[in-house]
Amino acid sequence: MPYMPVTESMFLIAETREQPMHVGGLQLFIPREGQTGTELAEEFFEAYHGCRNVRRLFRKRPTPPAMLMGYLSWSYDDDIDFDYHVRRATLPHPGRIRELLRYISLHHSALLDRTRPMWELHIIDGLEDGRVAVYTKIHHSLMDGVSALRLLQDTLSTDPDDRNGTAMTDPMLSRSKKPKPQTPGPGLLSFGGVTRLAGRAVGVAGQALDVAGQLVGVAPAAAKIAWTAITDDDFASPFVPAPHTMLNVSIGSARRFAAQGWPLERLRAIADALDITLNDVVVGMCSGAVRSYLIDQDSLPDGPLLAALPVSMRQEISTEGNKVTLILANLATDQPDPERRLATVVSSTRSAKKIIRNLSPLQALAFGVASGAPLALATIPGFVDYTSPQFNLIISNVPGPREHMYWNGARLDGIYPVSIAMEGLAINITVATAADHVNFGIIGARKELPSLQRILTHLDTALEEMEKVAGINDRGKR
Repeated sequence: MPYMPVTESMFLIAETREQPMHVGGLQLFIPREGQTGTELAEEFFEAYHGCRNVRRLFRKRPTPPAMLMGYLSWSYDDDIDFDYHVRRATLPHPGRIRELLRYISLHHSALLDRTRPMWELHIIDGLEDGRVAVYTKIHHSLMDGVSALRLLQDTLSTDPDDRNGTAMTDPMLSRSKKPKPQTPGPGLLSFGGVTRLAGRAVGVAGQALDVAGQLVGVAPAAAKIAWTAITDDDFASPFVPAPHTMLNVSIGSARRFAAQGWPLERLRAIADALDITLNDVVVGMCSGAVRSYLIDQDSLPDGPLLAALPVSMRQEISTEGNKVTLILANLATDQPDPERRLATVVSSTRSAKKIIRNLSPLQALAFGVASGAPLALATIPGFVDYTSPQFNLIISNVPGPREHMYWNGARLDGIYPVSIAMEGLAINITVATAADHVNFGIIGARKELPSLQRILTHLDTALEEMEKVAGINDRGKR
C-alpha cells in the first residue's frame, strides 16, 4: 500500500463538485480502407473490453478514509469493471464536430468515482465524416499531461500495416502482464488490520518528509526569484498579483469544450523567421485570442494578464504521478500592437525559464507547489471574489508523437487535450502537437464564459497577425 505524495494528493484535496480535477483527451481516428466508422468503433470496444491485463497505474484508487491532509496511500484493484469504465456511444444526427464537443462537454463535467480506479474511456461513432472518436478522462492525481501522451505513443504503432492488435489506442489498457502482488515481508503475513495501520503510519511519515523537503526547497528558490523580480523587468513575478477579470470568478460545474488544430508548418515558419520557440508562438496565439475574447465581452482589464505555464520536470521514463512546476508569463494583453505583444511574451517566458534552469529540481518542484498553493484556498467561500488572482489562466503545451500513428491500420487524425477549469481559473488552454498539426483544446466554465468557442476564431486571427509580423504571406511563404 504505497503512500501518496503531496504532489498527487493535492489534486484530490482540491476537488469539489464544481471543480472536478480530472484531465482528458480526445483522439480522432480515420478507419482503414474498406472499414466503416461503426466497424472500427466495435473493433476498439471489443479490444478494450476483452483485455484483462491492465496497467498497474489504472488499477489504482485512493485508500479510504480521507484525512485532514488528504488521502495517505493508494490501493490497487485486482478486477476492473469494464462495463463501467469502457463505454460505447453514437452521436445524434447529423454527427457534426459540434455534437461531439457537446458530448465531451457534458461528460467532462461529471466527477469520477473514487471507489473505483479513476478513469473512463468512451468510444464514439456517428461522425458524419466517418471518423471514430476516443474520449478518455483520468484523475490528475494519477498522471500529468506529459505522462498521458507518453503512454499514448507507447500504445500506438507507426506501421500502418500492423494488424496484431497489441498497439492499444489509449494508455488506459495494456496487454502486458499484470505485475504480481508484492510478497509480504516477515511479520506481515496475517495481521491485515495491523499491517494497514502500519502502512498508513509509514505513509503519514513519508508524506510529512515529502512536505518538509518541498518546504525546505521553497526558501532558497523564493530568494532567487525575489532577486530576479527586483532586477529583471521582463520577469513576471509570482509576488505581484494579476488583474481581476471575468476569467477569475467562482464557477459552476458545467463545462464547455472547444477544439481546433492548425498545421505545424505555419507555427514553425513563424518561430524560424523570428528566432523564437514554437511554444512562444503558441503562447502568442493565446495572448491575442484571450485579448480579443475579453474585448468581445467588454471585460479587458487595463493591466496585462498573467498566464501560468506548466513545465515538466520529468527526466525518467516513469509515467506515474505528477512532476510539474509552473512559470508565469506576461501575456501583454494591454498591448494592441501584435509585434510588441509578441516581443513581451517572448521576453517574459525567456526570463522565467532562465530562473527555472538555475534552480535544483527539488527547488523547482517546490516552487511550483508554492506558486499553485493559493488555488487550494479558492474553494473557500468569498476567497476568489475578494482576493486578486496570482495568475489569470493556465496555458499548457505538451509534445505528442512526431510521426503519424496507427491502431490496426486506423490512422490517428488528431489529439485534443481536455483539461481542468477551476475556481478562480474559469478557462484552461492546453495544446498538443501530433505529427503535422498543433491541436488546441479549450475547457471553460459554461455559464461564466459565454460563447467560449469564439476563442477558436480569435486564435486563427492571432496566428495570421504573427505571420504578418514575421513577414510570412500565403500561409508559410515569405
